[in-house]
Amino acid sequence: MKKFLVINGVNLNMLGVREPEVYGSATLNTLYEQIRKKADELNCQVDFVQSNYEGEICDKIQQAYGVYDGIIINPGAFTHYSYAIRDALGSVKIPTIEVHISNIHKREEFRHTSVLVAECLGQICGLGFKGYDLALEALCDAVED
Repeated sequence: MKKFLVINGVNLNMLGVREPEVYGSATLNTLYEQIRKKADELNCQVDFVQSNYEGEICDKIQQAYGVYDGIIINPGAFTHYSYAIRDALGSVKIPTIEVHISNIHKREEFRHTSVLVAECLGQICGLGFKGYDLALEALCDAVED
């Protein structure tokens, strides 16, 4: 069975509270339940981690090596400046898809650039929680059994 790690970064633990006009009113636990349902449909396993700490995210990426078939990552604001997370992704070479709930290209200028996406298979943004389901489908298709 394929096994994927879903990493949510800084401030995503505040889903449902933080800027509901941008991120909606659903919580991180609601997101996890949705992803689990999709994983069941796709016959794959998912594990979750959320951290507000850049180094911890790097640790989780490194620990994923040889354990997970792919990573879905929403790094939050780390997207725009974390070369440490970029280097962690580059070092493990695990197929990764970057996801954002909002459309980062329609927001403030500083959010338009991702320093991580070059280490990813692709980026999905602006589709709300559905982006995670699409990322999981894409990883299932991209990763061989």
